Amino acid sequence: MHTHYRSVVSALVVVACAIFLTVIDKSAGAQARSRAARSADDAVRDHALETLDQGRQIFRFDTFGDEAFWGDTLKLHEAIEGAALGGVGPGVSPNTALAVGLKVDVDALPGSLQSDLKHGRVNLDDPANTLALLKLNAVVGVTGFFASSGTLQSVGLQCAVCHSTVDNSFAPGIGHRLDGWPNRDLNVGAIVNLSPDLSAVDALLGVPDATTRKVLSSWGPGKFDAELFLDGKGFRPDGKSAATLIPPAFGLAGVNLHTWTGWGSVPHWNAFVANLELHGKGRFFDPRLNDAAQFPIAAANGFANVNPNLNPDDDRITSKLAALQFYQLAIPAPTPPEGSFDAAAAARGDELFSGKAKCNSCHLEPLWTEPGWNLHTPAEIGIDDFQANRAPDHRYRTSPLGGLWTHTKGGFYHDGRFATLLDVVNHYDSFFGLGLTDQEKNDVVEYLKSLPSAE
Repeated sequence: MHTHYRSVVSALVVVACAIFLTVIDKSAGAQARSRAARSADDAVRDHALETLDQGRQIFRFDTFGDEAFWGDTLKLHEAIEGAALGGVGPGVSPNTALAVGLKVDVDALPGSLQSDLKHGRVNLDDPANTLALLKLNAVVGVTGFFASSGTLQSVGLQCAVCHSTVDNSFAPGIGHRLDGWPNRDLNVGAIVNLSPDLSAVDALLGVPDATTRKVLSSWGPGKFDAELFLDGKGFRPDGKSAATLIPPAFGLAGVNLHTWTGWGSVPHWNAFVANLELHGKGRFFDPRLNDAAQFPIAAANGFANVNPNLNPDDDRITSKLAALQFYQLAIPAPTPPEGSFDAAAAARGDELFSGKAKCNSCHLEPLWTEPGWNLHTPAEIGIDDFQANRAPDHRYRTSPLGGLWTHTKGGFYHDGRFATLLDVVNHYDSFFGLGLTDQEKNDVVEYLKSLPSAE
């Protein structure tokens, strides 16, 4: 009897131990899986932060090797220096640079220089002080390359030259960076026109130098013609410049297409601009540019397949596209300042936006564009087809509306044809026969000024 009892007890102990060990094993396994999950999550977080930092650095400071074009070929640095400092002409003073819309990053300025600027101890009409700012890497979107002697040898451009501005907190044109904001003060054509040698551009376009400079002069502040090097069309049929407004590079997360006419996604456009517009050193592929009827210059110059045999080690663009896209998608549309719109009217406009005004049929909240293929024919939105026909799909993109308040300068639509938001609302009211009253139109405008809404 005792023997049987001991056997039963022993068996129960064995079972209990087995259960205990199983529980311990499961617990240990769960802990191991939890640690692995946390490790994976940490890896994602760390990778995201690292990529964000890399993308910011690229956006702000990477020239992609384009100094070979802007400096070596166009010799823009010589015009910046001026004859007195070894270049040509009068040079570009800080006042001239600010006048053509270039911006200065106050955070790159030493405290002593900030003090001297505040107290008027810096000659802003002296090109030597522009070189000093370039040496500090303080000119937003522009990098100077200097010899050991201190002379300016070349100059390169970055994404930030067009798609960043400053908050003017120190002085007009001088302040903290605002990445993603379109620089609607920037007169790209006037800056390029400073170049003492545009022969490479003349040859590409197949026109005299005077014609090239006339086209550049026609652009004006806040505009750039990305298609000029593809189709050579400097002017619209009505005689107006063919340049379009510089678009914002914020609020693009979830948005399919990046440009006014839907050329492609964010990385497509970054590769396009870095290779074909900034003239950096990399690879680009878009067989649509082989259409000689639509893109005669691009087709003739092999822009559909740039540098097909480039050694990856020499490619200064492709490896940066992922981080650059990641940073751009992380830039939110900025919230409008308090008091910059009528809140009560905006609330009424919100109801109209998705109701009587039918804006939400295309500008879907919160993307403010269609999820998916967000393109429309010119006939669908009641405008001419000139700019649409310069793009592969012959259509216009439904532009995201977040942060409209940041880029009212220069007008609205791709070419600024509508001077105010009310003009835009009036166009759609007339074209679609919406029957909006004057009060309703103003309410919709106040709502547009409120985007992205804080609610």
